[in-house]
Amino acid sequence: MPSLDHPALVPGNAAVVTGGASGIGLAAARRLAEAGLRVCLADLDEAKLEEAAAAIGAGDAILTHATDVSDAASMDRLAEAVRERLGHVSVVMNNAGTGGGGDALSNPDGWLRVLGVNLMGVLHGVQRFVPPMVESDQPGLVIHTGSKQGITQPPGDTAYNVSKSGVKSLTEGLAHTLLEKTSGRVTAHLLVPGFTYTGMIARFIETKPPAAWTPEQVADELFTGIGKGAFYIVCPDNETTREQDQKRMLWSAGDLIEGRPALSRWHPDYKAAFEAFMERPLARYGDGS
Repeated sequence: MPSLDHPALVPGNAAVVTGGASGIGLAAARRLAEAGLRVCLADLDEAKLEEAAAAIGAGDAILTHATDVSDAASMDRLAEAVRERLGHVSVVMNNAGTGGGGDALSNPDGWLRVLGVNLMGVLHGVQRFVPPMVESDQPGLVIHTGSKQGITQPPGDTAYNVSKSGVKSLTEGLAHTLLEKTSGRVTAHLLVPGFTYTGMIARFIETKPPAAWTPEQVADELFTGIGKGAFYIVCPDNETTREQDQKRMLWSAGDLIEGRPALSRWHPDYKAAFEAFMERPLARYGDGS
């Protein structure tokens, strides 16, 4: 397990993790509690929250709060409860997420649900917990859970892609604002998991596929990346290497630069070109290649 290397990650400090009852959120919360932080787990299901708190086993250092991150009033209640019980918040991980919104021509209710949780839930967390970090004189840490789908845009669940693209843009803008306002005292980071066996996946696949990482592996990669000062913390998995991820992202950027059709990676006219691109060595920026 990596050490937690950030000025905000010290024993006694308070942390809030949304989507903390399972998956990546629970794994990250466990790492924080093991490092001596006091942690609030926020999630929809109160029973699952209690199970998660018991699994972490940190006693009074764990607070749970049933929260709908898409509901501004619910997030107001979370913020008030955390400040009453834990005081100043040094770490916030806006992690709660959902999928199944559908493509651009379908499921209006699904779109509202996915955007409400995945994008507005993150913004609600930022606007309730980050301003006091900025106003204080203490280090702060903000973590947002994004997705590779918000970068490479695979066809299918367009609503999910849009929501995670929004999280990427929001976090990039937040990081710059925090640099301007705090000179690096408060930092923001974008976690980009690979294929991870979370509760969202377990609803469809009963046992963990060999290709998937565990949430604990993702949490370890997260805190390793934070320790290195990385903003983009892109996780591989057991079937996708870091170089494959980089090539796929470069190809997606090339659609815009080279004037290819949208999502050309999945366009039949570009299938052979994409496959050939993936076979070539990756040119490294800044090393003359």
